[in-house]
This record gives sequence, structure tokens and C-alpha cells, in this order.
Amino acid sequence: MNKQILTVAAAGLLMGCSAPKETVQKKPNILFIAVDDLRPELGCYGSPIAISPNIDALAQQGLLFNNAHCQQAICSPSRASIMTGARPETINVIENFTDFREENPDIVTLPQHLMANGYQAVCVGKIFHGPYQDMNHSWSRQPEKPEVERPATKGGYALAENQENWQKNRQESIEKYGPDAPKNGLGQGPAYECADVPDATYEDGYATLQAIETMKVMLAENPDQPFFLGLGFKKPHLDFIAPKKYWDLYQRNEIPLATQTEGPEGGAAVGLHPSFELRARYGIPKEGDIPDSLARTLKHGYLACVSYVDAQIGMMMDALKEAGQLDNTIVILWTDHGWHLGDMGIWGKATNYEISTRVPLIVWTPDMNENVRGKSTDALVELVDMYPTILEYCGVEAPAHLEGQSFMPVLENPDRPWKKAVFSQFPSPALREWAANPLSQGMRETYFGPLIEKVEEKIIDQMGGKWDRDLFENRLMGYGMRTENYRFVVWKDYTKPESEPVFIELYDHRNDPEETVNVAGQHPELVEQLLSQFNKGWQGNLADLGD
Repeated sequence: MNKQILTVAAAGLLMGCSAPKETVQKKPNILFIAVDDLRPELGCYGSPIAISPNIDALAQQGLLFNNAHCQQAICSPSRASIMTGARPETINVIENFTDFREENPDIVTLPQHLMANGYQAVCVGKIFHGPYQDMNHSWSRQPEKPEVERPATKGGYALAENQENWQKNRQESIEKYGPDAPKNGLGQGPAYECADVPDATYEDGYATLQAIETMKVMLAENPDQPFFLGLGFKKPHLDFIAPKKYWDLYQRNEIPLATQTEGPEGGAAVGLHPSFELRARYGIPKEGDIPDSLARTLKHGYLACVSYVDAQIGMMMDALKEAGQLDNTIVILWTDHGWHLGDMGIWGKATNYEISTRVPLIVWTPDMNENVRGKSTDALVELVDMYPTILEYCGVEAPAHLEGQSFMPVLENPDRPWKKAVFSQFPSPALREWAANPLSQGMRETYFGPLIEKVEEKIIDQMGGKWDRDLFENRLMGYGMRTENYRFVVWKDYTKPESEPVFIELYDHRNDPEETVNVAGQHPELVEQLLSQFNKGWQGNLADLGD
């Protein structure tokens, strides 16, 4: 496999596919592509190393959003927010173990609302998080089964050695920490795998074949009914598992490592975790730095997964075109949050910093103005905005509960003024388990105990008399506000919205785009101004449609 061949193949995916606006049906199909844990590490976003020709081709014919942000940098809250069109605290989902439907029995999800307006809806792969697939409300059918048989991959691994290590580590954790150890993220297998196997051996390759087969069946059975097809890829989420041919795309010694390996100077000590998610993996050091050699292997694995998923997206786009549906389909590619690859000295998502909240977002529509195709926009948008945008494009009235703003005007004019700020949140990253749930006593008794104690010392030293264990472990929320020029993080008790902040962070993106220095103490007047803007909430920072 060769980068040049990949690029040439991808370049033809969308050529000649646009249609004049009047030929687009009133209700177009929707291909809703989700990628797990993908930061903007893509060629179209300026990555010097990532090989992503199919996503790049989509961007070259669509609109790329440079400033899209998630509402919370962890899987379930982010995805529940996207699919319900409401923010994490509104739906009471701020960690991975809350079922949004139990908390909000009557809320109407995006596919559910589309189904009520004439659509068929199907999910293949990961759209909602984990067990919260909402099959009884959000989907009208099950995905089809392709002809290809997928081999058994225990723990997700193809290699017998890795399957055995996964099983061994899992069993040892259960014996030591109890039956809930795997649920709490302990007892994981190796952090990466490079096996010479077909794409469909692993879950994402198989899911692509499922999605293609499902689309064909839907079109055969109901050719006149529009569809919402959610195709969710689980990579590049840990573990970094991809067929060998995607690892082979990269020269290991050319893969750059993170250059900012320390947390922000003067930043909140509670704002960075000790890489819990990675350290739970077999063979990863349980304390101390990740050695450069291992760090390079991990990043190599992440990039291989990016290219693996990119190839699957290319297959799906080819199938859409071959089915004659591209000229009546809106394609939206998004990811649930970013990821630290050693940046700020940590590995994982689950922070309130730019590297965690900023995500790729690319939109392609068949009737997009030719002056817009291939452009990027710096407009500040949020993933919660996708729900109302899709409805507006499809001519479907929006339900009253939505908390996002349709960015249809940006699709028409990428340079227009837009939102004044966007918002995200994350509770006490340093003192929560990596699924954002409060620390259990069992977690303290594991190998994470010393890591927790070490970070606690830093927090207590920084906070002084403001330290309160119950507050910091259970009720402290970091609220991030991103404006055109600044990232502003307010740490406060989320159960008492009117309470005063216990800590504030301010990063000047004009001079410090990597957020290396908290300058809040140097600019008290600016902090006061931004705090006033923050207190207006998302409602007070929406775009003025009169502009």
C-alpha cells in the first residue's frame, strides 16, 4: 500500500457528484459518520504525518470546521448530548455510567424525531455510548449482516498472544479488585496490536460492510423513503488496533512526539489526570513517564487506526456513490472529543483543554455552493448544533427542547460572524475515574492509589484553605468557554450554580495556542469581562442571525 495510491483513489470519491439545488429532494438521506477519540490529526487539518486521503477528499468537496467543540470530552456525555440536542447537565449525563433515557424518558433524539417525520433510521457501530443504544426509541431497524464472516477476536484482538494477555490481566484484576474491575476500566489487554489480517477482522472494518449491506437493503425495500444511517467507528479509541497494512503506511522514526510534555504553568492542578485510561492497559507503566520508545509506538498505533478508519470511510462513500444516492445525501463527519497523545504530559481525553474539546467536523451537501466547497470556516460551533442543523437542512421542524443553534447560515457563508463563545465541561479530571465517575474506594486500593495521592498533594498545595475533599471529588466542575481569542476555564460547585469560582484559568490563543501558561492572574480586568460573558451562558453567546 502506498500513500500516493491512496490519495489518487480518494480524489475521485466526490468528483462530479454535486447536483443543482433544485434537483435535491425535499428530504435527503443523512450519512452520519462518527469517529471515536479522533482529534484533528488529519491531513485536511494540517497534520504533517497523518495519512487520511478519504477524509481529506470529503473536506476538499465540503466545508471543514476549524473551531468545532464537544460539550464534554468523554464518550457518553458527548454522544448523549449530540443525539438529544441538549447539554450534559440538562440531561444529567456527566459520566459514562448514566443512561440518558432513564434520566430523560420522554426526550426525543435526533433519529427518533426523523423517524416521526418519514425517515427510516439505523445505527451501525458506535453512535450512542456502550449499552445505551436506545434501540426501542431511536432506530427503526437492525443492521443487516454482510456475507463476510468475522472471526472471533477476544478482547478485540486478532493475535492469540494478545487475547491471552487480555484474559489473564482481566482475571487477575477480578480476583484482586472484585467483579466490577473490568467495568471500572481495570484489567485491560495490550494497548496496541499490529496484525496482518483483513480489515473486516476488526470491528470497524466489519461495521463498514454492515453499513453498506444495510443501505442496499433499505434502498431495495423502500427506495422512496429517506434514511438516516449512523455509522460509528470505534477507532482510534484505545486499544490502538489496526491491520498491519495501515501501520506500514508510516515510518516509525518520522513520527513526532508531543513537544509540550508538562501541564500549563499556573494551571489548575485538578485539571489533568494521571493517564488512568492508558495505564490500565497491559504492559503500560503504572507510574512515571511513558518512555519515548513506547510513546512513539502508541502514536504509531493511533495513526494506523486513523488511516484504517479513513479507508473504511472511503469504502462507504464509494458505496453511496455506486448506489446513486450521493446526490441526495448529506454527509456529516464528526468525532466525540479530542485526545492527548502525551500533550501536557498525559494520555487520554477527559480534560477541559483545547486538545480534548476541539474536534474534526466536516459537512458535505449535494447542493453546496461551489464557492464554499473545499473551504474551511473559523466559526465557533458545538456538536450540540448538529441536531438542529440537520433538521433545518431536511426541512423538518425542530422540537422545543434543543439547546444548540443550527449552523446552516455558516454552510452558506463560511466567513460570516457566528457565535461569540462555545462551552464544554468536565468534572475534576484528576480526582475522577477515567469514565468521569467519582473515585471509588476500590480505585484507591489499586495501583492508581499512589497516583491519586500524588496529584492530591498538588491540589491541596494549590488550593490551600479552599480544599474540601467532598467538593473536589464529587461536586467540582470545570466549565470551559472558548471565544475567538481565549480559553476560559471556571472551576466551581456545579450543584450551586450561583457559587463563586474556586479557581480560574485563562489562555490567550493569539499568543499561546498550545495553552502553556495560565495568565488569569496577570489580567484581572479581562477575567472580570470574560466571567461576565461566561455567566450569560450558551444562550447569551448565540450567533446574531441579523448579521
